[in-house]
Amino acid sequence: MKHLLMNSQKNEFARRRFVQLAASSFLGVRAGSCLAFNNGQALAETDTSEATSRNHPAKQLIYLFMAGGMSHIDTFDLKPGHENQGLTRPINTAVDGIRVSSHLPNLARHAGNLCVVNSLTSTAGDHEKGNYFMHTSYEQRATIRHPGLGAWAQTTHGKLNPTMPGSVFIGKESRFHGSGGFFEPEFEPLAISEPKLGLKYSHRNVQLDRFARRRRLASDLDSEFLERYHSKPIRAYGDMYEDAVRLMESDDLEAFNIHREDKASKERYGDDPFGQGCLLARRLIESNVRTVEVSYTGWDTHTDNFTAMPLLCGTMDRAVGALLDDLERLGKLDSTAVVLTTEFGRTPITNQNRGRDHFPKAFTSILAGGGFKAGYVYGKTSKGAEEVDENPVTIPDFNATIAHAMGIPIKKELFSPTGRPFTVAHKGKPVMDLFS
Repeated sequence: MKHLLMNSQKNEFARRRFVQLAASSFLGVRAGSCLAFNNGQALAETDTSEATSRNHPAKQLIYLFMAGGMSHIDTFDLKPGHENQGLTRPINTAVDGIRVSSHLPNLARHAGNLCVVNSLTSTAGDHEKGNYFMHTSYEQRATIRHPGLGAWAQTTHGKLNPTMPGSVFIGKESRFHGSGGFFEPEFEPLAISEPKLGLKYSHRNVQLDRFARRRRLASDLDSEFLERYHSKPIRAYGDMYEDAVRLMESDDLEAFNIHREDKASKERYGDDPFGQGCLLARRLIESNVRTVEVSYTGWDTHTDNFTAMPLLCGTMDRAVGALLDDLERLGKLDSTAVVLTTEFGRTPITNQNRGRDHFPKAFTSILAGGGFKAGYVYGKTSKGAEEVDENPVTIPDFNATIAHAMGIPIKKELFSPTGRPFTVAHKGKPVMDLFS
């Protein structure tokens, strides 16, 4: 009897914990968010929203963030023969004129799908500011949180699958990922730190009729409070419960379970958090989640850069190569914008510890699918990769390009709780040469 009671208590905790996690992650409902919305009137739209000029915008976004500062000269912008190159060697790819690091054989094979932007330039040279700037196009401020691209996509187009969250973040470092910012709570991404664990505490362990009775009781207990405080942020809690329950009862919940994949599929992506995160991202895209971000930390190579590169690049190469393979096989690549980026590059000149330091002046990011040109290189750095020589792309311009790919109106203004207007990419303009 004691054993049955303990099991019952354990199951009840698991259910409560899932709803708790859903409150803080699935819809981003937090005590602070309720205070920040001026009685639910924070989100307002001007009459200046523009129609997208793209006939067939990308429906979904996979955003792969190399946290720590990925070295451009050791990945996609090699300078063979220059003293800055160091030990990293280039290999030819499937496309004439595109060379990548020898540590990236799978991406070399996929060069025909890649749009390589070698001329990014930023003004933010530390991790927090660089990460935030890359995700939002705005400088970090203590008084406001700006929304990321996933939240903007959801406000523009809504969810593709009403049962699933609109956006999902996968990774351990979630502090500066593309959040919902000052938008309403439902635009906050669901955060998953361990891809192998999926969506924890999400399975119902009691009979349906008992579960329904408990929900009715909770609704009765909450009714007086909801009647007294009838604001949109407060109502978001009730919406969260309904969304969480709907997902618990749906077959879509299985999308979060990467163990449904066969052994060969899991091995293709790699048995590491980033590889398994990319596998989970593919499953979520299949289930029509609008945007998925996967973060891969460890690129801050101040020491022993050339020792770290084979492992970092190998992990990234295996996972992203498998992801592109599967998106092509599923017919999803054309309708999904894939972005591989970082907060800044690394110094072309190595330091005394054989490492590379922070370098926002010039770096590389990769685009694929989603209507971008394929097998294409845009921009050029100097002979030693220290300066942008041709076609500089600012961070707001880069984000405006992604937004345009997804059919998000660049000039559309939404208001913060203090009444200030903001756009998806600040003052950025799309780089139209990057589109096919």
